[in-house]
Amino acid sequence: QVQLVESGGGLVQAGGSLRLSCAASGSIVSFAAMGWYRQPPGRQRELVATITKSGYLNYADSMKGRVTISRDTAKNMVYLQMNSLEPEDTAVYYCAAIDSGLYWGEGTLVTVSL
Repeated sequence: QVQLVESGGGLVQAGGSLRLSCAASGSIVSFAAMGWYRQPPGRQRELVATITKSGYLNYADSMKGRVTISRDTAKNMVYLQMNSLEPEDTAVYYCAAIDSGLYWGEGTLVTVSL
């Protein structure tokens, strides 16, 4: 079972940027995909972005053009660069390893202020 640890969250003003990191305890290419999800206050967890084993990228429409998912397979790291952040992007952001099941990190809180 993989352990995922997110970092990089925090408080940022609207229009700002953050880069989230996810450190995996095992090889990220052993999974079908890696992804980032988020859970805004009072709402369900939702997809932000995924990257498959072969490198195919997928983004949620709500964040397309403002986020970039990337990875470093040598370091077993997955990143989420977020730009032009809006208060509506306030959420706990989770790293996920996707295979026959979903494995989650503990999450990192992103708060976007006006």
